[in-house]
Amino acid sequence: MLDGLADEFLHNYGKGRTLFAVDGVDGAAPFADALAERMGRGGHAVFRASMDRFQKPRAQRNARGVDSAEAHYHDTFDYELFRRVLVQPFKLGGSTGFVTAAFDAERDAQIEMDWKTGPQDATLIVDGAFLNRPELRGLWNFSVWLEVADAAEQAPYIAEARPREHASAIMDISDPGHPRRLFADSC
Repeated sequence: MLDGLADEFLHNYGKGRTLFAVDGVDGAAPFADALAERMGRGGHAVFRASMDRFQKPRAQRNARGVDSAEAHYHDTFDYELFRRVLVQPFKLGGSTGFVTAAFDAERDAQIEMDWKTGPQDATLIVDGAFLNRPELRGLWNFSVWLEVADAAEQAPYIAEARPREHASAIMDISDPGHPRRLFADSC
């Protein structure tokens, strides 16, 4: 399944700087890591980032409460920083540097920025929650929505952004040992 997804993406987006979103909470990072490994097998340059490394400081994240799904959706991530130090410079290509991690939420501190560069043909795979929210949708060449059995913590996001409808592919990972691709068409 991952090989097929990697092949499909590279067939359609193998040239230039491309962005691939793995949208979901449970299993997003391992899924994105495995996909990056497969996508890079043929020599295609692949970079990895996680939205967890672009969070806001704890005081901002928790201003509306620690256990609020609504607050988690609206207050967790620093999208302006994400765009400024990662997405925009990555898309420029060439020798322009980009940063794949900027904040350590556990320490509640910024990370010293490690600037990277890459070849003209490269893919950035980003994992995390809320990647198909309206203000991010236009960034991705391709996005995967990871469907899980219990998505209660993402209820505000699912209701507002309808990520299942906007994803390029839907993967059911309710049974991690047997992930499967779902097709949301009428066939």
